[in-house]
Amino acid sequence: MVLLSISGLFKTLLIIFGVLFLLQVFGKFAQARRNIADQDRMRREEDAARKMREDSARNFGKTTISKLDKNKLSDGDFVDFEEVKE
Repeated sequence: MVLLSISGLFKTLLIIFGVLFLLQVFGKFAQARRNIADQDRMRREEDAARKMREDSARNFGKTTISKLDKNKLSDGDFVDFEEVKE
């Protein structure tokens, strides 16, 4: 009877250690996958920043005129100033 409980304890410990090992391995895979995704995101952001710098360097000194959408304007967008006399 003592042998059965020792073997059951041994099997239980092996199962616990096996599950912990598998969780550790899956955690490392998940961390590696997250790191790769972060690297891809950073590379895209760097490429976008580089392109923006190139565009601004190419358009340096040029004047652009953008039109305002009249539907988005409200009375609060423009302020009239009055001259104050003392």
